[in-house]
Amino acid sequence: MPEPVAATIDCDAHCAPESIDALLPYFDDYWREYVADAGVQLSPTLNGAYPPGARTSGGPVPTSAAALAGALLDRDGARYAILNCLSAFDTSRNAYFEAAMAKAINDWLRAEWLDRDERLRASLVVPTLDAEAAVTEIDRIGADRRFVQVLLPVRSDARYGQGRYHPIFEAAERHGLAVALHAWGRAGNAPTGSGFTHHYIEDYLSNSQLIVQAQLTSLVSEGVFDRFPALRVALLECGFSWLPFLLWRLDKDWKAVWREVPWLKSKPSDYVYRHVRATTQPAQLPADPVQRAEAAELVRARDILMFASDHPHDHGDGGEALLGVLDENAKDAVLRGNAAHFYSLEA
Repeated sequence: MPEPVAATIDCDAHCAPESIDALLPYFDDYWREYVADAGVQLSPTLNGAYPPGARTSGGPVPTSAAALAGALLDRDGARYAILNCLSAFDTSRNAYFEAAMAKAINDWLRAEWLDRDERLRASLVVPTLDAEAAVTEIDRIGADRRFVQVLLPVRSDARYGQGRYHPIFEAAERHGLAVALHAWGRAGNAPTGSGFTHHYIEDYLSNSQLIVQAQLTSLVSEGVFDRFPALRVALLECGFSWLPFLLWRLDKDWKAVWREVPWLKSKPSDYVYRHVRATTQPAQLPADPVQRAEAAELVRARDILMFASDHPHDHGDGGEALLGVLDENAKDAVLRGNAAHFYSLEA
């Protein structure tokens, strides 16, 4: 993993309950009985979506604040780390249990993590099958400023620009929360427009390339940022090297077919650079330093990127190599300044 300088803001640090037993104190009686009677367990793939033998998998996902402090915060001297718990991103179709799970995870995050280390901030998890239940959860938790954003899986039942998700964006905006799209999600849904993939490499690439581009295009073209002008969106573990080429094509085609989206008041790239930020891991960049510097300029790294370790996942030295081609001002912006402004944190 990259070795950042002190006082960074780490925008993607993973955590997970060791088992569903860790969440039982945060369920009400009905759902505790439901878990016991049905033998419900957390999916073993949710916090280990990378193959166990792959370098990408890294070490175990931390299950306690002390474990994360020893493995990451104390080692790297981060000022803040934003927790992302993916345990709610399961394939269950029970919308009621999904809402109960989200509530339990958020209360577990508060009690077991945020109350134990002042350096921690967290993403608020919500049920994605029921927008009304998601809004209820945002309203229940949103006043706690240690939660900085609403976490959504990049792979969803429908594209996020659609009206069914607008109540979630309205609630996030109302509480001053960002919205984060994180790689992976509902694995029961085909990740491509032509159906399911045959190999893991296709599925992996889809999360950080095809799906996130479709979601970003949907958010822009369906007018989400016009409807919610204060909304901020973070792309976590979705890569970023694809961004300038998508925006070039969006801007080009918008000039030709703008009548399809008459509500857009400016070209698509303007919305993205105003409202969207991406994290530095994974960083798929050229090996040649000159080409890497050109890619960083093309991406507008100084303006749009926020540092993330993606702990405990190991994506190689791409993030460190990126920092190596930035000047000091740009490096400071990526390591802490952009995130401090985006999340209203003290740098």
